[in-house]
Amino acid sequence: MTESLATAASDRELAFEVSGMTCASCVAHVEKALARAPGVAAASVNLATERANLRLTPEADATKIAEAVTEAGYEPVVETYDLGVGGMTCASCVAHVEKALRSVPGVIEASVNLATERASVRALKGPGRFEALRQAVSSAGYEPREIESALASGKDAREEEAQALSRRLVLAAALTAPVFVLEMGGHLIPAFHEWIMANIGHDNAQYVSFVLTSLLLALPGRVFFQKGLATLLHGAPDMNALVAVGAASAYLFSAVSTFAPQLLPAGSAHVYYESACVIVTLILLGRLLETRAKGRAAGAIAALAALAPRVAHVERDGETLDVPTQEVRAGDVVLVRPGERIPADGVVLRGASHVDESMITGEPAPVAKSPGSSVTGATVNGTGAFAFEAKRVGADTFLAGVIRMVEEAQGAKLPIQARVDRVTAVFVPVVFAIAAATFLVWMLAGPEPRLSFALVNAVAVLIVACPCAMGLATPAAIMTGTGRAAELGVLFRKGEALQTLGEARLIAFDKTGTLTFGKPRLTDIVVAPGFKADEALRLAASVEALSEHPVASAIVAAAKEKGLPAAPCREFAAVPGMGARGFVEGKRIAIGAERFMAALGLSTAVFSEAAKKLAEEGRTALYAAIDGRPALLLCVSDAVKPSSAAAIAALHGLGLQVAMITGDHERPARAIGQEVGIDEVVAGVLPDGKVAAVERLREGRKLAFVGDGVNDAPALAAADVGLAIGTGTDVAIEAADVVLMSGDLAKVPTAVAISRATMTNIAQNLFWAFGYNIVLIPVAAGALYPINGTLFSPMLAAGAMAFSSIFVVTNALRLKRFQPPPSAEPRSALQSGAIA
Repeated sequence: MTESLATAASDRELAFEVSGMTCASCVAHVEKALARAPGVAAASVNLATERANLRLTPEADATKIAEAVTEAGYEPVVETYDLGVGGMTCASCVAHVEKALRSVPGVIEASVNLATERASVRALKGPGRFEALRQAVSSAGYEPREIESALASGKDAREEEAQALSRRLVLAAALTAPVFVLEMGGHLIPAFHEWIMANIGHDNAQYVSFVLTSLLLALPGRVFFQKGLATLLHGAPDMNALVAVGAASAYLFSAVSTFAPQLLPAGSAHVYYESACVIVTLILLGRLLETRAKGRAAGAIAALAALAPRVAHVERDGETLDVPTQEVRAGDVVLVRPGERIPADGVVLRGASHVDESMITGEPAPVAKSPGSSVTGATVNGTGAFAFEAKRVGADTFLAGVIRMVEEAQGAKLPIQARVDRVTAVFVPVVFAIAAATFLVWMLAGPEPRLSFALVNAVAVLIVACPCAMGLATPAAIMTGTGRAAELGVLFRKGEALQTLGEARLIAFDKTGTLTFGKPRLTDIVVAPGFKADEALRLAASVEALSEHPVASAIVAAAKEKGLPAAPCREFAAVPGMGARGFVEGKRIAIGAERFMAALGLSTAVFSEAAKKLAEEGRTALYAAIDGRPALLLCVSDAVKPSSAAAIAALHGLGLQVAMITGDHERPARAIGQEVGIDEVVAGVLPDGKVAAVERLREGRKLAFVGDGVNDAPALAAADVGLAIGTGTDVAIEAADVVLMSGDLAKVPTAVAISRATMTNIAQNLFWAFGYNIVLIPVAAGALYPINGTLFSPMLAAGAMAFSSIFVVTNALRLKRFQPPPSAEPRSALQSGAIA
């Protein structure tokens, strides 16, 4: 690692936490491992505080230090720090802030997002780490900001920035107008030139322009010099430096031409006050439009935050108080009146109503709520009233989790951004070099007045170059795309999934709970000779009453419908992917798939004909054995979701292949696959075999897996992209890269389509940003002058540069109008009054 931008000798001391140590021997092992790590001059470890203290040399690397601890068998505690960064204007700013953050001892990884103005840093956890990161940002010339209140204050900060830019722009325009009229009016209208000469005079006109330009650069243009010169002094120039040097060059040359023309070669004493003024004014205009556009791109989070009610009615000390929603505590009893939004997640205690949960489920029908029902914060109560106990409040609510996922996705860097970063890191220094080369070439080989030509073209190169567009091309599209996806009920938990999902060529689905409702019902019972159907079903249901499997619930429900009471079950054991067994009333009961019977050494031949027929109808067969004798054939059927066939048709319309992975037997699995249009069915897969099935299906192509259950979590993690049904388990959602907020499978083609649309948008932005610079920098340097006499004035260069950034952000905003594929039109899972 390199030294920090503002490091003292003490800054090379690093302290961080280490877990897993239990004795003095552990301490010795960790110290020995750290001492061997590159860049560690000395290491001491304290068992009581569980902290390692290191003295580092400049080449120390936090990643290698962490690896040394891990390889020794212990765990370095790594924490993610998030902070806001103000004052960034272009891709070069991002590179400078990232470099400053990485220079802080203990930092493993730093990522800065220009569009969201946030930095995410992974570092070894230790005392003073966050403050050191803030100091690094400040020393690099930018403004560290708190991020805890980003939802509340982020919009205000953008509005304040826009208002400040508006004031500077108005003043700049007022000062620019007379300068532009005096300098350019005479060129455009000969009569006006004569009037100026007669009534104001040549010299007086230049004196007025000098004064007005000086005021403009000192007041509204001061920000470019403050930030630009600071970055120049740090040896890391940014876009502000380009503008400052360009405007200052035009201004100083004009000042010499006005007050000491004898110092310049004959015929070259021209003034360019209007160029200096117009450069600053147009760039201020571009930044204002860009700031407002960035605010609109970030609107999804603000709209999500607006879903939360401001006030909650809480019962405390025998009375009802209206308190801010953020002050509701877990355990509070909260009253909800007709038409109000629910302020927290909880369980109904008394009262009854119907709640509009379309923001979660996408279903328009209100859901009945009564004592014992769960309610979700930000959903809308109907005409009834009820009281509920708050279970999850503040940052733990469902809505807060959604906002957190969107924020993380918007702040992510896609793999494609790495290539962009390598270019932008050297962009501004290269532009300075091109400008210097332009000046020299025109001075050596240009026509007279050489100095004027050399200055104008060098300034045009500085001004036309636009690192802003390159810096915004990817994050602006990510911010808008993930925001629109959230509005449509698709949450990208990891930003990289936004790129990878669009590259997927195969979508693999779990069956139960994903393509089907996951609530099978018992449809057929075949009893073996020597057994009574009801008695055998009662014994089987007594075992299944202790199982959590959906098929077990169907058998228990069927027994209840027949009035067959369950008996106590002893020594219950569930065998994953097989079935369950136990003792009921002294009888040994086993119930499960055919492979379970085979594993127990039991033949199911007595049921073979019936099982074959029912399997062809799409039924799933289970067998019950009593005291080692097959007694029942039980068939269950799980209804296919109405959205499954339409979603798969939409995926086919996107050019994707679709597979299904299930533990069902081949025949019922293929029956369901045929019903919904699956291309490839992988049946008979045990829970621990889903990962192997995913690997086999992948075959060198990108694969996405869609699931909902605990047993889907490994496959979700193993796939290139895992999509979890939001109505599924928390484990599946945590393992997934993308969360579909309802069980509506139309969200799957929506996710794929918006991923592709976002990546197409990024490609368009990058093509424009790079193409713009590749084409216009040579034009500004005068490459066309020998061919057709074309030169690019600094004023036009400033306008083109401002337009470049505006184009990129405006193009990204087109994603706000994204619509799902025609054959998969889901209701907006977050569609409420706050989100359009």
